[in-house]
Order: sequence, then structure tokens, then C-alpha cells
Amino acid sequence: MSEESDQRAPEHGVVIVGAGMAGVRTAVALRDEGYTGPVTLIGAEPHQPYDRPPLSKAVLLGTAEHSAFGIDFKALDVRLRLGLPVDGLRPADREVDTPDGPVPYDVLVLATGAEPLTLPGSEGVPGVHLLRTLDDAERLRPVLAGRHDVVVVGAGWIGAEFATAARAAGCAVTVVEAAARPLAGVLPAEVTAPMADWYAHAGATLLTGARVDRVEPGAVILADGRRLPAGAVVVGIGARPATGWLAGSGVALGPDGSVIADAALRASAPGVYAVGDCASYPSARYGARLLVHHWDNALQGPRTVAAGIARMGGAKAAEPEPYDPVPYFWSEQFGRFVQYAGHHADADTLLWRGDPADEEWTVLWLRDGALVALLAVGRPRDLTQGRKLVTSGRTLDPERAADPAVPLKSAVR
Repeated sequence: MSEESDQRAPEHGVVIVGAGMAGVRTAVALRDEGYTGPVTLIGAEPHQPYDRPPLSKAVLLGTAEHSAFGIDFKALDVRLRLGLPVDGLRPADREVDTPDGPVPYDVLVLATGAEPLTLPGSEGVPGVHLLRTLDDAERLRPVLAGRHDVVVVGAGWIGAEFATAARAAGCAVTVVEAAARPLAGVLPAEVTAPMADWYAHAGATLLTGARVDRVEPGAVILADGRRLPAGAVVVGIGARPATGWLAGSGVALGPDGSVIADAALRASAPGVYAVGDCASYPSARYGARLLVHHWDNALQGPRTVAAGIARMGGAKAAEPEPYDPVPYFWSEQFGRFVQYAGHHADADTLLWRGDPADEEWTVLWLRDGALVALLAVGRPRDLTQGRKLVTSGRTLDPERAADPAVPLKSAVR
């Protein structure tokens, strides 16, 4: 990765592309770290920068009008350029291209997040929706208010959250999943098996091993010929880093489309950083390059980026630690609060704490006796204690760790 050696005065300062959580928190963190140069925050959407998690919850259900960040950008001396898409990067010229012309920078932060995958053949079909932006949520609010029959394509996190909101609004909901189980690409079968039952208990129909052949106005046609009436279709089949605009820029991208960042979140081009959903980073903790599409990553990464930029600019900032947090996310679905921390890909042991038929239970993943990840359903104390144990690398007594009556912190050997 590039080592920044340019010591010019910050004529153009820092330009941040992307006005979601990662971009906004980078701007705030720069000022917190003592950076005094110009900061420009560019957002493709015309709205004031907002938080995304409420979109699938309060905003969607109409219990909140917006989820704008409560930040005084003027007081921070951060220039907002909203409703301005960025469509190219020329690192040699230190400029990004926009429809309003080039925007020069001294340091660039890529914080463009991720974009939802579309269902092939569904583009332009009336009644087909994604749920990623404030405008998406606004378009879906009357669907829920009208109690339409809804078909959700994809039983991942976003599909489950939308199905939860739709059922709360009184809609008939059918969730179509091509895999044999929900969350097939995220969690092992034994963990997702009890989660599949949540759909029926909430009054939603879950169809697994069901592939969509096509979408027509008012209906979803499955590959086996079944026709599902649909007043609306919501597609939640995953997301990819929003990095297509970097084609030809020379910024190195991974096979998954993520910007390849180093442990300081620097990209391969001089003066360029990448943070949040659009960037992958090397984890020494897990011995793998991680791409984390979750809110906590967008919250934590900006501190590392800002510290690096502030030091480069001469501010008295501490040397940033290598970016290697314990990944964390949560999901609210079907009356349950689900939390996950860590990375279980290389675990060699799986332990249950509690009965998955109950409302509250936890799954632990260990490697060589040490906790590397956990999934907690309705057990926030397990998550809080477990996250600290993952960070510390302490080994656990498996028998005590599997006893839900024993606090996790008390299961340390």
C-alpha cells in the first residue's frame, strides 16, 4: 500500500466520497483529531446525510419521518455537496470527476458503501423494490400502509427485517429463498434451522429451495411454475461494494469488488483511503481479508482513517493502531434481537448455550479453545461479555461455556 509522502499545504484538503455513516463519521473524526484543513463531503443523494438501519424499521413503518444525523456540518466547517454523483477518479491528477466538473483533492476518502444486487429480469417491472436508500423506504411505506400482499426475494438479514416490518403492518408476506435455508451464505445449517421457524410463527410463509423464474406486474413466477400474487416485490439478495466508478482508476479492487485497503485503511493509490462497506482490510486476528457490510464497521473505521490523515497533515495525533476490530452487527426480526460478533469461518468447535426452541439462546464458535465468534439471540449480556473474550483471545472451559446459567466471563480457564 502507498506511503503518503506529499507534504504540500492542504490547498484542497480532504474530499470524502460518500455521505453515509462511514463518510460522515470520517468528517467528524478528522476534526476530533485536530485536522484543520478543508473537508468536503460529497453525497450522491440529495438528502441530508442519514443513518440507514432505521430505514427497515421506524422509517419504513412510518413511526419516524427521517433518520438524519444530528450533526452541525457548518459548525464543523465541513462543506456538503449533495445530490452529486461521482463517476470517475484520476489519482495522477488528484481529482474525482462529477457531472459538475472535476473536484480536486489532497487526500481522498472512499466511503461509497455498498449497492444492492438486483434480480435479473426485474428491472423496470412495476412494483419491484429494493431497500437501501431513504427514497426506497419512502416508496415502500404506502405498500405497507395499504396492506398489500408482499413477496420478498431473499431470506437474508434484510429480507427477514423487511418481512418483520411487513407483518407488523398487517401485510401477507411470502419469502422466497433459492437456498435450502435462510442465511445460507452466512451461518451453518444447524444454527439457521431454528431461525427458519421464526417465519411461520410470525405468520409469514417461507419457501426455501425456490428459484424465481420471472417477475410480472402483480406476480412472481417460480421456476417450478408456481405463481405468487404480489402487490409488491422486495428484492433482498445481497449487496456489493459500490466501486464500479473506480474502473480504470488504477485503485486495486478485490475479486468481490472491494477496495483493497491495508491495515491503516489506505488504498493502493497515493493519498487515497477507503472505509466502510466499500473496503476490505487484512485481519491479523483472523488471518484473512475481511469485507464487512455492517454499521459498526462504518462507525469504527473512520477513526483509523482520520488519525492517519491528521498525522500526515502535521496534527498531533497518536499513531493509529492497525485496523482490526472484532466485527459486530445486529438484526431485529420477528420480535427477536439478534447480535453477532467475530468471524467463525475457521472455528473448530460449536457450542450451544440454551435451547434454540426457546426465545433466548446463544451459539459460540471456538478455535483451539478460544472464543472467535458468537451469535446471541435475546441474550445481550452474552454478546457484551463474549465480544470482550474474542478481543482478549482467552480460552474457555467448554462445559461451563455451554451452560447458559454461567456468565461467559466466568467460563474463562
